[in-house]
Amino acid sequence: MPHKMTLTGSATGPLREYDRYVAFDMREKGSPSAPKGLKKSTFISYTVFVAKKAFNKTGLTKKSIMHEKILIQGEPTLDIPIDECPGEMGIICFQITVLPNKNDKEANDSKDKKEAKQEVSKAQQEVAATKQEEKQNPVSQPVAKEAKQEAKTIQSEVKETPIQEKKAAPQQKQLPTQPKGTQDIVSFDEIIVPEAFLKTRPNPVKTEEVVEFVKRTGHLDKPLTIEKGSKVLKDGYRRYIVAKTVKMDKVPVVYENLEKGCLS
Repeated sequence: MPHKMTLTGSATGPLREYDRYVAFDMREKGSPSAPKGLKKSTFISYTVFVAKKAFNKTGLTKKSIMHEKILIQGEPTLDIPIDECPGEMGIICFQITVLPNKNDKEANDSKDKKEAKQEVSKAQQEVAATKQEEKQNPVSQPVAKEAKQEAKTIQSEVKETPIQEKKAAPQQKQLPTQPKGTQDIVSFDEIIVPEAFLKTRPNPVKTEEVVEFVKRTGHLDKPLTIEKGSKVLKDGYRRYIVAKTVKMDKVPVVYENLEKGCLS
């Protein structure tokens, strides 16, 4: 069974076009440390081979591929002629994904903060306008006494708020928002991906849409379906790829056996 590999980075050389595929070079730095007695690994160069149809779906060009950060998933090969494979190792690409740009993410975060400040400022202006209106239109003495009594009643009810409700607020901050239908939160590293999924190629455009959704909301749009106990992935491989791309430690899941039990 061939070994699966994942590479992250940008092309280190120009894009080369062939009849049915394109090729470009990448390189990856080895681990900074090695077991005692062994030499440290240095840079390893790879030549990546991608089908033209899959490459065109990414929207990459000969110029942009040198600057965009991409994720490659595939398997090593030694069957490519040496003149087409200048890298130390050839990689047959099963999945290619363009990763989000850090500058774009920072720009979106800055925009969200600006909108939040504008909403707070608008709310403060509305409160100030309401107080000014109350000063300009004083109520009669009986009505004022009644309003004062109602204010005391409301204040008393606020003071009698159960302790459990006060404790609920910090708990909500600690638990991240999860997609609808989530039954559990599990460690990403515990999920086992079947070989059949690794051989598939999720649509890069749809994958990028999910990545953008996570950037906006901070969570996946749907939970992954796994088998309870073994934690084998049953559905949601595209979201598994996205979670790996954005380096999620925890992912939302639903259990396949529980879903079957609900249907019966």
